[in-house]
Amino acid sequence: MTNQQWLLAKEFRFEAAHKLPYHDGKCSRLHGHSWRGVVYVAGDRLVTEGAKQGMVMDYSEIKKYLEPLLENYLDHYYLNESMGLESPTSEAIAAWIYEKLEQAGLAGLIAVRIDETCTSICLYSKNRISGWLNSGESINLLP
Repeated sequence: MTNQQWLLAKEFRFEAAHKLPYHDGKCSRLHGHSWRGVVYVAGDRLVTEGAKQGMVMDYSEIKKYLEPLLENYLDHYYLNESMGLESPTSEAIAAWIYEKLEQAGLAGLIAVRIDETCTSICLYSKNRISGWLNSGESINLLP
């Protein structure tokens, strides 16, 4: 067993509208955001030969998993309708993207981050990330 591990991060962006019908403030009204997301993939081995030698995974591989989600559900959509979510909060959007990437078979998927605004950020993972929530050594996934 190896102690080495790499954490890759692939950023993506999309423009979309949503409303949070149960919110007790402005977000209950239809509004839009310039969303930013990051997909985190981890691996403990590097490819040993060929065009991807020295990589855990080519970033373009992560992009291939993201593109259908961006094209068909996220970019320039009304998220309440396109995602089938009654109340698409940042938390729900991050979990939805994670589930879709997991179902598509993205190897090493660790977490999905969604920035609703430049100061409002959600990070979703199905499992505790080693060092993320535990005391001691930590991996800083936020800027």
